[in-house]
Amino acid sequence: MTQPTTHPTPTAAPAVTSAAPVERGWGKLLLGLAAFFLVPTIPQFRALLPVDETMLLFVPALAACTIVGWWAGGRMWLAVAWIAMAMLVALRAPKANDAFHNLERGWTLVLAGAFGLMCLVGARRPLFTRALVTLAVSLAFALIMSLLGPVSGSHVRRAVHEELARRNSETMGTLNGFIDHYPKEWNQLVTRVPQIGELPAETEKQLKAIASVGEAIYPSLLALESLIALAVAWSMYHRLSRTRLGPPLGQLREFRFNDQLVWGLIIGIAIVFLPMLTPVRLLGRNLLLFFSLIYAIRGLGVLAWFMAPGALAVTATVGFAMLWWPVLNAIAALGFLLIGVIAFGLGLGDTWADWRNRPRTTT
Repeated sequence: MTQPTTHPTPTAAPAVTSAAPVERGWGKLLLGLAAFFLVPTIPQFRALLPVDETMLLFVPALAACTIVGWWAGGRMWLAVAWIAMAMLVALRAPKANDAFHNLERGWTLVLAGAFGLMCLVGARRPLFTRALVTLAVSLAFALIMSLLGPVSGSHVRRAVHEELARRNSETMGTLNGFIDHYPKEWNQLVTRVPQIGELPAETEKQLKAIASVGEAIYPSLLALESLIALAVAWSMYHRLSRTRLGPPLGQLREFRFNDQLVWGLIIGIAIVFLPMLTPVRLLGRNLLLFFSLIYAIRGLGVLAWFMAPGALAVTATVGFAMLWWPVLNAIAALGFLLIGVIAFGLGLGDTWADWRNRPRTTT
């Protein structure tokens, strides 16, 4: 007699996480952490980016990951340790600009809380989708608070203006203090290279121009910094804990997103160029910049797909190293700008061309 066939009883899918081996490969993550923490300390980036101490974004986001992991059966001590670190970061001594410090601290806590919530309710979604929803929720909350609370949009703009001016003043104070401390060496250097004598005045002029741009586009830059912080915190968490919160973060060469996001770019272009939408042109510029930047990241993924493994990382490392040198930093900045323009074109074109799914020609 034939034995009756039996079917396995279906089991419920895990609600949030499942145990998995610790992810390997600290090299690229440590390189990314170094860039994330050090690049914003360059004077030109300090004059542009909303958050120059990116540890303020990273630590609360990682604490949120550990709390969700603890809820899902992970290690309690890991969550407690990072919660304590997040509290230390949040309660640290304020800067001279108290208004901006409060805004900065409030944003990092709202962002971390929204991300933790998304990790709980959107367990099957990829990280980029969770991060975008987190940004939307955080921005909506910030908008509601600005409409109902005592801090209006004009207060925020004033706080950002004063903070960027404070940073530039610190930079110029350090530069002028170095010159005053070593007058003999400075005079000898100016005698050999007279153009260097104009460095303080040119630096101050450059920083003011960069800061004026940063004031206009700080929402989009803050959103991009927040996305990067969530990605870095996600990667760090999955190397510290065996309890997964979702699919692992893929390689840059595999980065893509829903093609419907192109409408964000289109809306930004429409707001910027249509005369009847002039009152909200600032919003359009920020939408245009934000979606242009994420499409540029997608384009970098396309470049990494066609380049030799590791070539793009080596190029970026050399470029970042050049940013620290007085003469080479201008060349590096132009190089990054050129690569960014090319990457944006490739990323936007990937919406229709789907470069990475095309068969490669062999010779």
